[in-house]
Amino acid sequence: MAAYKTLKGQSIRQVAQDPTNPQLGEIWYNKTIGVLKGYSFIADAWSAGGNLNTGRASGGGAGTQTAALYFGGLYDPTARAITEEYNGSSWSEQNDMNQARIYMGATGTQTAALGAGGRNQGPPGPESNNVEEYNGSSWTNATVMPTATYYPRMCGPQTAALGAGGYQGYYPGADINTTYLYDGTNWTTGNNLNNSKQWGGAVGTQTAGLVAGAYPNNGQTEEYNGTNWTSVNPMGSGRYFIGAFGIQTSAVYAGGGTGSRANTERYDGTNWTATTNLTTGRRLSEGGLMSPSEAGIVMAGVPNSNLTEEFTGTTTKARIITTS
Repeated sequence: MAAYKTLKGQSIRQVAQDPTNPQLGEIWYNKTIGVLKGYSFIADAWSAGGNLNTGRASGGGAGTQTAALYFGGLYDPTARAITEEYNGSSWSEQNDMNQARIYMGATGTQTAALGAGGRNQGPPGPESNNVEEYNGSSWTNATVMPTATYYPRMCGPQTAALGAGGYQGYYPGADINTTYLYDGTNWTTGNNLNNSKQWGGAVGTQTAGLVAGAYPNNGQTEEYNGTNWTSVNPMGSGRYFIGAFGIQTSAVYAGGGTGSRANTERYDGTNWTATTNLTTGRRLSEGGLMSPSEAGIVMAGVPNSNLTEEFTGTTTKARIITTS
């Protein structure tokens, strides 16, 4: 076999410790530990997770890749109250919500989730202002929203949630620009979005929120600083009915559209960048909103309503690869 020097025209350098700022593609031999190492590109990737027990769309999602929650949703074609928990490999059914709903705002963790608004049944069912909290075991009715609405986008923890936008009435109804703030007990309204919208994806917190991929301006993106909304760079591939997870400065938005698209984009706090597509395109899905952008999850949706996909990425897209 030809030597590396013969193939590449240079030899592998030997070092006592790994370089602090290696270059992409660089290879070296750490003689202290006797290991060959290199610095290589890591691509974002989607992989199949466990299937939901009851396939649905338009439900609520919360949690992380290894501790997710999916509740409510539309099935054959009735609004359901079903709740399922995910442990990183499989879903298990838990206690139902008190009220079956679709198109609700949802956020929080697997042990402290929030479901707000929505519809009590499929169109043309009336919108709801009902709010429920999940404690990891059961659902409890909480203080209702100030205004009944469906498809408000929500993010943040159960005790400091941010909601934005939504829709009121049945066609011809109206997109709204309302901002909702929840402290775990009471609701207040904040300064409005710059543009009315629905069906988008929201990530982040009550003081650093992000809403993007909403109807009718599909690629429009707005950031929230705890007081005001600011319009920022739009998505490269505008969509709605979209799944999302992450934080304001590091978010992933996947799927969406009326045709069940697989497009995935990352947001770094300034710009959007296209990355690896979902394995299976879908719309009306939910993401693990509290998942970090390097380890997220998207579940349910149309047309493959019981599928779960897990996202693996990295904020730097490079790492040290070790070969013994």
